[in-house]
Amino acid sequence: MLVINAGSSSLKHALVDPDRAGPPATEAERWEPGAPAGAHARVLRRALSGLGAPPDAVGHRLVHGGERFVDPVVVDDEVRAGLEELLELAPLHNRGGLEALDAARELYPERAHVACFDTAFHRTLPSAARTYALPRSWREELGARRFGFHGLNVAYCARRAAALLGEDAVRRLVVCHLGSGSSVTAVHEGRSADTTMGWTPLEGVPMATRSGSIDPAIALALVRRGRSAEEVEHGLNHASGLRGLAGTPDLREVLAAAERSDADASLAVEVMARGVGGAVAAMSTALGGLDCLVFTGGAGEHAPALRAAIAERLVHLGVGLGPANQAPETDGAIGAPGASVHVLVIRAGEEAEIARATRALLAGS
Repeated sequence: MLVINAGSSSLKHALVDPDRAGPPATEAERWEPGAPAGAHARVLRRALSGLGAPPDAVGHRLVHGGERFVDPVVVDDEVRAGLEELLELAPLHNRGGLEALDAARELYPERAHVACFDTAFHRTLPSAARTYALPRSWREELGARRFGFHGLNVAYCARRAAALLGEDAVRRLVVCHLGSGSSVTAVHEGRSADTTMGWTPLEGVPMATRSGSIDPAIALALVRRGRSAEEVEHGLNHASGLRGLAGTPDLREVLAAAERSDADASLAVEVMARGVGGAVAAMSTALGGLDCLVFTGGAGEHAPALRAAIAERLVHLGVGLGPANQAPETDGAIGAPGASVHVLVIRAGEEAEIARATRALLAGS
């Protein structure tokens, strides 16, 4: 099975055996968020040119399924048209996902192509968690509600954490997916209970180039001062977050500069750690406590200094990190001995989750 994962700053692809445990070996090409149109299609065609025999099926990651797509779906022309209508809700992601989908359908027109959605895992959000305090007419006109994202990896991490520790140890789980895009999700007994991202992936904690949640009056003030809606949207999606604070979206560069006592970089790390730490604490209220905390995603897996800065804000919840935080094993525990909350680092497994969901759908149909 070929799995294609088009993200905001990368295109990953893997040949997957769904019966094999753990994430597959994945190839990837990365770039800064906001790459020119066509990048995903060009990279995918080049990468698959030497694949040889066609795969049995192709699974695709699509970030936003809206209200319509709440389960994996076999892509036909009608589904493709429906996905086009959702572009404005995730401009950094869905365009790249559709480019990759179109390229793969051209390469393998006789194979089944299955779209799997990050938003689908969050269909279990309770009404209070998915509803904005806005006039009913606005909510109905826009379909404005909190959808949540990173659901494919959160679902994988929830299953992986249960396999590592046992289901009782992860009944109240918080997953920190930290990368170019970042979110924090509360998972209660395997189901999404609350999450930081909302109607679009712009809401929530600070990210590489995205602002995360801000006072909406800031955007209104910029428009009143002559900025176009497009300028404001671009600034919030492409010029904010780490880039806006420290001049670069690369967390490794920001952490290195902070080690050199660079003031802007140090502030950027503090802002991110504050945002994520506060989000974890907020998610624990949706769970009535906290049994296990998972770090995943590029930054979550490879930035011990960021994990430590976040954990320092969560001591009151029973979170503590041990020496293993500096060099964790793949899918390993990094919590302090005796701490009441388990802390894990889990390698992102979106490709494995897409393969599992794709096989389940095709087997059923």
